[in-house]
Amino acid sequence: MSAEIREMIPSDWAAVERIYAAGIEGGNATFTISTPSMEDFFAGRIPGLNLVATSADGAVQGWAAATPTSTREVYQGVIEHSVYVNPGAAGRGIGLILLQALAERARELGYWSIQSSIFPENSPSLALHDKAGFRRIGHRERIAHMDYGPHAGTWRDTILVEQRL
Repeated sequence: MSAEIREMIPSDWAAVERIYAAGIEGGNATFTISTPSMEDFFAGRIPGLNLVATSADGAVQGWAAATPTSTREVYQGVIEHSVYVNPGAAGRGIGLILLQALAERARELGYWSIQSSIFPENSPSLALHDKAGFRRIGHRERIAHMDYGPHAGTWRDTILVEQRL
């Protein structure tokens, strides 16, 4: 599937939020319990690194965004990213296109490392990140306790992935 990548704008929010909510509902995308408000979402993300992938008809099929990893000066070039694809468009290359565009833009903005934590059960996301050139650099055991969704009441592990730009 071909997709156009562009910066996310406020009018994309309804589609972005639906895709985000689908990831939350599945239980293997995030520790987040619910989607934030649009204002909180944009306030917490790095300008220029909020991207959407749209199909030929302009429909948002996925999104990627980044946040600073730390407020400490020495980590100013390290970011954490999220990438979500509309479940109906999964497996069509949208995630890879988004990750490649995010890495390119991050490099242009002076960032040197992108990282993320992925649940080991999320094999499609791990495979996507492998294909996009991320390397698995750590396994965090029982890092957080899920209190919602299909994994409520369980401790969860994550796999830390990184790409040097």
